[in-house]
Amino acid sequence: MGLESASFQNSGWSRYTTSAVQNNATTSEEIALNWNKWIRLTHRWLSIAFTAVLIVNGVAVAQNKYTNRLGLSAVFVLALQFFTGLYLFVLPYAAKWRSGRLTE
Repeated sequence: MGLESASFQNSGWSRYTTSAVQNNATTSEEIALNWNKWIRLTHRWLSIAFTAVLIVNGVAVAQNKYTNRLGLSAVFVLALQFFTGLYLFVLPYAAKWRSGRLTE
């Protein structure tokens, strides 16, 4: 049990669990970080979905079974990925703006 506990503490997960246990109060920064985490995770999964849809589109074109609905599925996933990517792109600039620093 002691060895498992030591490896858990050294793994990096302990800082999240101990901070969550020690601080019962939820701050606005913690909520913002959680929101950013979900946007990043969604963007990653959308990129995997887009890759899969492109492969399916390529196979459908090769077999002459391409439909407009299949093509629009790729556009839909790409549009979602565009908005999450735009959010992630603007995030550092918004952080600078909120902190009051001027960009030079």
